[in-house]
Amino acid sequence: MLRAFPVTPNIENSLSQASWIDLIEPTTAEIAAFEKAFSLRVPTRAELSEIESTSRLQVDHGALYMTTPLIIGSGDEPWIAAPTGFVLTKTVLLTVRFVQSAIFDSVTKELNVEPLEPAQAYIRVLEELVDHMADLLEASSQALDDASHVIFRRENLRRLSRETSLLRQLLVRTGRTSERMARVNYTLVCLDRMAKFTGERAREWLGQDQLSRLQSVSADIASLEQYAEGVINRIQLLQDAATGIINIAQNEVMKILTVASVAGIPPVLIAGIYGMNFKNMPELSWTWGYPFALFLIVLTTLLPLIWFKWKNWI
Repeated sequence: MLRAFPVTPNIENSLSQASWIDLIEPTTAEIAAFEKAFSLRVPTRAELSEIESTSRLQVDHGALYMTTPLIIGSGDEPWIAAPTGFVLTKTVLLTVRFVQSAIFDSVTKELNVEPLEPAQAYIRVLEELVDHMADLLEASSQALDDASHVIFRRENLRRLSRETSLLRQLLVRTGRTSERMARVNYTLVCLDRMAKFTGERAREWLGQDQLSRLQSVSADIASLEQYAEGVINRIQLLQDAATGIINIAQNEVMKILTVASVAGIPPVLIAGIYGMNFKNMPELSWTWGYPFALFLIVLTTLLPLIWFKWKNWI
């Protein structure tokens, strides 16, 4: 789909008069029409997926070719990193993407006016993308706050075994958040490179106000990167804490089983001895032989428990 901005009444001339062309999953005909109108090449999907810095930031005949992953999704939805391309010249801005995005839709509604400068549209898109990254970071931080409340609440100290399943679910959630933070951080790095690359290579034909806005974008990204680093550190802390609490819960279970097995060995031994069917057993003729055996069983059970309690092992 090809969208030209600002929209003009003359449909036939709308492409040549546009300052911003937004290509969404472009067809061969749409690509050919753009290249014919502006003498610029449209990056392919394979080119947008390149990860080398030299491939993401290029200058070709005065046109700036830039790419960045665009994170689609929020909340519990899957976060998809979709490659997005930008081609910026003095006369036109081209954006190429293969997914729908509310970010671009909001910017197009805001800037669908005349006159529209390509650099103005480009910088506004960058600012909106940075705002979107900030929203994703805030949402992830809130999710970590909820996880922290569950992991470190006082009840966990008394009900470790009951919370193990919940803690395992939190490990999965924090792991997903860690993966998302890696994508957000990479996108922020790409956006920062784009802003600095544009400021350096297009300084001659950018206005002072536009250069200042690009510097503000870089400054905002720097602060978000620091915030993201703090979030990543919190994720590691919560994962270590949840893992430690799960290990404590498992150790509690093993301690109980160990105490039960140790306390059960002497009475089982006594019961086994007096359960043997030998003919000449002195205790068989005792009047109090049976109560004596029961007393030994109870005594040998209590003595290890008293010992463990005295040592504060239980």
